[in-house]
Amino acid sequence: MLADKNKIAEINQSLLTEHRRRFEYAASEVKNVEAIIQKLIDFNIAIPSWALGTGGTRFGRFSGAGEPRSLEEKMEDIGLLHAINQSSGAISLHIPWDIPKDYKAIKFLATQLGLKFDAVNSNTFQDQQDQELSYKFGSLQHVDKAVRKQAIEHNIEVIKHGVELGSEALTVWLSDGSCFPGQLNFRKAFQNTLESLQEIYAALPDDWKLFVEYKAFEPNFYSMTVGDWGQSLLYANKLGPKAYTLVDLGHHLPNANIEQIVALLLMEGKLAGFHFNDSKYGDDDLTAGSIKPYQLFLIFNELVEGMDARGMNHATDLGWMIDASHNVKDPLEDLLQSVEAIMLAYAHALIVDRKKLNAAQEKNDVVAAQEILQNTFRTDVRVIVAEARLRSGGALNPLQFFREQKIREQLIKERGTKTVATGL
Repeated sequence: MLADKNKIAEINQSLLTEHRRRFEYAASEVKNVEAIIQKLIDFNIAIPSWALGTGGTRFGRFSGAGEPRSLEEKMEDIGLLHAINQSSGAISLHIPWDIPKDYKAIKFLATQLGLKFDAVNSNTFQDQQDQELSYKFGSLQHVDKAVRKQAIEHNIEVIKHGVELGSEALTVWLSDGSCFPGQLNFRKAFQNTLESLQEIYAALPDDWKLFVEYKAFEPNFYSMTVGDWGQSLLYANKLGPKAYTLVDLGHHLPNANIEQIVALLLMEGKLAGFHFNDSKYGDDDLTAGSIKPYQLFLIFNELVEGMDARGMNHATDLGWMIDASHNVKDPLEDLLQSVEAIMLAYAHALIVDRKKLNAAQEKNDVVAAQEILQNTFRTDVRVIVAEARLRSGGALNPLQFFREQKIREQLIKERGTKTVATGL
């Protein structure tokens, strides 16, 4: 289904008087509000093709109703999100869960929906039905060269799919590692992985990037072959200028200083971008900003400062994508909430008074620096983000629109109650 633009405009009109009152006040309090709104309009977060269905836990999966049955329906769902919030204009495909059968038709559908194709993602963390060799003991790190070759060929196949669709990056996340001491030779595992990545890197088109994702633990609990940002950066540096480190907010040990990691990767010119989510304990894959909104703001604070220092384009020079699992929520509602939280964190970072903050830092005025950041975080920027949506043709209140228009109910009517989207 497609979102009714006329209905969006009609409901916006009913909310406009109150919105205008609130926006005029906010605009009087925030410097350079027009420049900030333009940055918000330009900023988009990619939605992964595996996030349109209800996620699973270690113990079960409780699928919702009206889930997309095909890649085309997944794209339609993302098109719905983008029509409502005007900040979800890209899709990130996961292969082999979502292999296009007709590139031309898929690209045409993307154009109709106003979508671009973000990074493509390979999958060597689970065995597929027609797979000859198993990844039980690793893929690119495996002691068996034949298994490594199979994993390499899969990644190269994913690149080929991406080229056909207009993607410009490959994301590689490996579940490779070990569960017990002595199971693995760490040095050999690293070397095998590096040599495998080098073959994949050699297959990249000239204008492509390779994103090396890391994770501290899970599914292996003794060691991970790409376990932290240092290991990822080591691979990226050895591979070459087209390789970068991808940061997933849930892929760290508890209380890791992610904002510092981001700042240093950005300084080195090796930050690929983000998989946004939130967590309380580990890789919980919760809605972005639902647990640690202040941390999300602090991360964006470092991003804005670092990107401006390097003269980077906020919207296009890094990869921005959500990677969450919606076990107990409507996936589309959850994604609307995540995108909103990300946009708010970005807006907060844009209004930080850099001159005052830098002056406080230079004077070692710890109290002033803290006050500057916390006062910025406590500033209500929701109406500014809403104004950016309004000017782009989106809904002033995306979640309210989704519910009032009974979009999930319409999807259930179209697709039924027993559909299960591909993915975990």
